[in-house]
Amino acid sequence: MSVHRLDRAEARRIAVRAQLLDAERPTDLLSVVEQLTFLQLDPTAAIAPSADLVAWTRLGNAYRPADLTAALEQERTLYEIRAIIRPTADLPLHRAQMAAWPFADEPKRNRAAPGASAARWLEANDPFRKDILRLLRRSGPLLSRDIPDTSVVPWESTGWTGNRNVTQMLEFLSARGEVATTRRQGRQRLWDLAERVYPAAGKVVPLAKARRVLAARRLRALGIARPEVIGVAGERNLEEVHGEPAEVEGTSGNWVVDAAQIGRPFEGRTALLSPFDRLIHDRVRAQELFDFEYYLEMYKPKDKRRWGYFALPVLHHDQMVGKLDAIVDKKTKVLQVNAIHEDVRFTRAMTKAVQAEIEALARWLGVAYG
Repeated sequence: MSVHRLDRAEARRIAVRAQLLDAERPTDLLSVVEQLTFLQLDPTAAIAPSADLVAWTRLGNAYRPADLTAALEQERTLYEIRAIIRPTADLPLHRAQMAAWPFADEPKRNRAAPGASAARWLEANDPFRKDILRLLRRSGPLLSRDIPDTSVVPWESTGWTGNRNVTQMLEFLSARGEVATTRRQGRQRLWDLAERVYPAAGKVVPLAKARRVLAARRLRALGIARPEVIGVAGERNLEEVHGEPAEVEGTSGNWVVDAAQIGRPFEGRTALLSPFDRLIHDRVRAQELFDFEYYLEMYKPKDKRRWGYFALPVLHHDQMVGKLDAIVDKKTKVLQVNAIHEDVRFTRAMTKAVQAEIEALARWLGVAYG
């Protein structure tokens, strides 16, 4: 197979288009999630929850958070699992991975799941697991606080999950496809048996084949990537992507590209991205393709921050041009802009486009802009 030789501008445009951030906006939420393959949930809402920001950035002000809730809880076209939202139609591709979780026999570098320790804990607490399943079958959806802790062995961790046995068991059973989030009360998840949340199980795609299909989907969502990319938290540290080999001007090493995207016309736009947006989620790729340095600084002391608590990366056409340091004051209902950090000198057209996008964000949020 021949190697595609791309300049960086073409590589950037492929990445932007694959993430639905070019001028040709998608028209519905489901098609967005199908192309991106998932939305990541995060509780931080300094401006808006990340999943909503990602959807708004693609769909514009026609998107409403209620659309996501309806897709998850009523239409069931999307499902939530371990802080990830995926298309329900993709469940057959993930069922074999659920059955294999926590990937105890795989090399540690490949998995982000607890692996063998989780497998041993589940085995030791099988009576606890059965207690939860019986309770849910009898009672229907429950909050985690309404489920008794009958664990035999506590979950040991130096982090916040230490001895949080009910929550940890629910997370593990969710990863294994035995329970599922049926809906939310605020930020609290209501749990039920997966068979009452997911559609009737169809033919399960074998694990090896499913991973090949998902690897091709990942590349379609990214456009261009290294042969291994950062995986989903709680599953695998690294995931393969399948495409055609490529070289990118000014970079070393191997790339793979979605060849269907090469040479297509490109029309860009301006967009304010979530800090978790997949266009810049891989910070190394963002540096290599976009010359864009970015870190989420919410966990840093205030005096150590360069760009702000929840700075939004700014995309202009095929370039990452800056960061927006802003926050919503919930008392005054104002989108407060503390700073616009320019990575490159803004032209008059760029300044106008960024301001227009900030104003659009405020309108979507239903707040004033100051």
